[in-house]
Amino acid sequence: MAGAVSTNDPTQTPKRFHVKSFGCQMNVYDSERMGDLLSAEGMTAADSPDDADVVVLNTCHIREKAAEKLYSDIGRLRQPRADGSRPTIVAAGCVAQAEGAEIAVRAPAVDVIVGPLAYHRLPQLLEQARQQRAIDIDMPPVPKFDALPARKVTQASAFLTVQEGCDKFCTFCVVPYTRGPETSRPAADLLREAEGLVARGVKEITLLGQNVNAYHGGLNLAGLIRELAAIDGLARIRYTTSHPRDMDDDLIRAHAEVDKLMPYLHLPVQAGSSRILKAMNRAHTRESYLASLAQLRAARPDIALSGDFIVGFPGETEADFEETLTIVREVRYAAAFSFKYSVRPGTPAATMADQVPEDVKDERLQRLQAVIAEESLAFNRSTIGRRCTVLLERPGRKPGQLIGKTPWLQSAIVSLPGAKIGDLVEVDIVGAMPNSVETVPVSTREGTAA
Repeated sequence: MAGAVSTNDPTQTPKRFHVKSFGCQMNVYDSERMGDLLSAEGMTAADSPDDADVVVLNTCHIREKAAEKLYSDIGRLRQPRADGSRPTIVAAGCVAQAEGAEIAVRAPAVDVIVGPLAYHRLPQLLEQARQQRAIDIDMPPVPKFDALPARKVTQASAFLTVQEGCDKFCTFCVVPYTRGPETSRPAADLLREAEGLVARGVKEITLLGQNVNAYHGGLNLAGLIRELAAIDGLARIRYTTSHPRDMDDDLIRAHAEVDKLMPYLHLPVQAGSSRILKAMNRAHTRESYLASLAQLRAARPDIALSGDFIVGFPGETEADFEETLTIVREVRYAAAFSFKYSVRPGTPAATMADQVPEDVKDERLQRLQAVIAEESLAFNRSTIGRRCTVLLERPGRKPGQLIGKTPWLQSAIVSLPGAKIGDLVEVDIVGAMPNSVETVPVSTREGTAA
C-alpha cells in the first residue's frame, strides 16, 4: 500500500489537514476550496504539515522549477516522524495534471494525484487511497463548482473564480493543456456565491480567471461587474488576469462608470517587441496594446497598471529586449512580474530554434527588474498627497499597525487606535517605499489639526 494516514493505520480517519499552495491566485482559491471540502468531512486545518494527517501540495506548472519544488516537498514529507508515521500526501494542481504519470513513478510516497478540474473528488480519492494510490487527472464535463460545499471564508477580501481554462494557445504556455478550454461559470451562481461572501463579512472580491475578461457566463465580464456592484455591503471589485485581446469597449466603460470597480488593471503584455509577440502567438501587437491602455486611461485617468514580462523568449535579440525596456518606461507600470523564459515540455516554444542562453536571460532579467522597480517606486511616490480609502486586511509588523490595500493595490501601513481588520479607513498617503506606502488616517490628522 502507498502509505496512508499519519498513524500508518488505514482504518483510522484523518483528523487534520494542511494545504500548501504554489503559484497563481487561481491556486490560492483552489487551495481554499480544497480546505472547505476537507472541513466538510469533519477535518480541521493544521498550521504546519508536521501536524497534519493529510498534506495537499497544490502545484503550479508555469515555471520550470515547479515540479522540482513538488518533489523536494515530497522528499521531506515521506520521512518518518518521531512516532514512525507520515502523512497522506496529495499532489494536486497543474503539475499533477501535466505530469501525473511521471509523479506516480518517480514519487511512490504520493498517495493521491488529482488535477485542478477534479479536486472536488478529493474526499473520495482520500478514501480510495486507504487501499491503493488514487489518481484523477481527468477533465470532466460536470463543473467541479457544482460539487463544492459552501465557502467558509471570513477575511475582508476574497477571490472568486469566474472563468477557467484558455483557448489562446500562447506558444510558451501550458495552461490550455492543464486547465482545459475556456469555460465560464453561470452568472447566477457567481452572484449567489458573492452574496454569501458578503454576508460573511467580505468587503472586496477579486474575480479570477486564466483569461478573466473572456468571461461569458450569460453576461460578459462588464455585465457581471455591474451586477456584483449592486450587492449591498460589497465595497470593492477587482479582476485578474486579463488578456489584451479581450479588453473590449464595454469593460473599458465599466472602469469609468462603476465606482466599486477599483482603478487597477493587471494586463500582461509579455514582451515589448511585436515580432516576439507574434512568435508567442499573443494575438496583439505593441501598438494595439498601447492603444488599449490609452483608452483605459481616457476612461479612468487615475488607473494603475501592472503587467507580466518574459525575457529570453526563443529568438529574442538585444533590440527586441530594448523594446521591452522602453514599453515599461512608456506605460509607467505601478507593478509588474517578470520571469526568464523556461522551456515547458509539449509547448511549441520548447522546440523553437534560437533558444537564448541562460546567462543572457539572467542579465536581461536583472536589467528589466531594475527598470520595473524604478517605475514602481515612481508610481508610489506619485500618490503622495492623495486621499483615499484603505481596506484593512491583516496585522502589521509593529504593535498597533494594520496593513491594507489602497484602491491602486498598494500595500498601505495604517496606525489608527480602535481600527480592526475589515474596516475601510480614509487616509492621506504621506510616504512611499518600493513596495508600500505610508499613510495617516484622516480622522487622526484632522483631530490633531483641530
